[in-house]
Amino acid sequence: MKISRLVCSLMLLSICVACGSSFEKDRQKAQEEQTRLNRIDSAALKIGVSPTIDCLPLFVAKEYCLFDTLKADIRLKMFDAHIDIEDQILKDKLEGGVIDLVRGQRLKSKGVNVVYATTTAAYWQIIGNRKSRIRLVKQLDDKMIAMTRYSAPALFADYASDSARLKRDNVFKIQINDMSLRLKMLLNNEIDAVVLGEPYATVARLYKNNVLMDSRNMGFKLGVIVLNGNKTASKKRKQQLDVFLKGYAAACDSLDKYGMKHYADLLGKYYKLDKRSIEALPDVKFGNLSKPSKADLERVDKWLNSPN
Repeated sequence: MKISRLVCSLMLLSICVACGSSFEKDRQKAQEEQTRLNRIDSAALKIGVSPTIDCLPLFVAKEYCLFDTLKADIRLKMFDAHIDIEDQILKDKLEGGVIDLVRGQRLKSKGVNVVYATTTAAYWQIIGNRKSRIRLVKQLDDKMIAMTRYSAPALFADYASDSARLKRDNVFKIQINDMSLRLKMLLNNEIDAVVLGEPYATVARLYKNNVLMDSRNMGFKLGVIVLNGNKTASKKRKQQLDVFLKGYAAACDSLDKYGMKHYADLLGKYYKLDKRSIEALPDVKFGNLSKPSKADLERVDKWLNSPN
């Protein structure tokens, strides 16, 4: 009996040792694979994007193989909001991102070597809650408006308040970074007004909410693709950027030629838009590559340095 128990114990011990050895080998293989993937990802050009219409050319370029993948590994990293992209650029996790000029200048003030690749087709609308019967900017006095701080939407909201001769402090700015959440708040009657970009503004209009002001009437362009100059200065990175910008430009040309609705499949995939919303989208011209103007940069810096 004792010999039998001893044999069983030895067998059990050998099984445990074998299992432990197998587990350790699997863990080591997993670590090696993760290290390999991290090395590949580190070498790729990583651009932060979000489900806003200014990113559509990049989705077109990716899905229709307009990036020359034989010359460059370009990876689009999806985030919910511009503030998340700004944070990742600040942490050196991205080579660049699609954000706005206000956030770009804030990154510069925080020590990032900001390079503007191009402006984009981004614009914003201030939309009043139809149930609150807000139809004019001047009716925002003592009302709540959802936006995100230190951004083009916040600058736009102040511009609108000033144009209506409202005191900025009398318009209560509620920090909601995710634009899709702002839209839900509007549709659920939880907010008086919101600042929205496309395609969220289109959905808001479909539900008969009122456009109070359009940023395209301000006379300047605030959408940008920003790069971290310190992470994109090498010969390899410059080659990647050349491929990236050629693909982006080709996608813009295609969108301008055929229109956004031609890419209904991508609008459904990346923006979760239904057929009705896609049909209601406005004609947007994405244009050619262009740098932010000196006047726009000065206007943004002046606003960022203002006491309010």
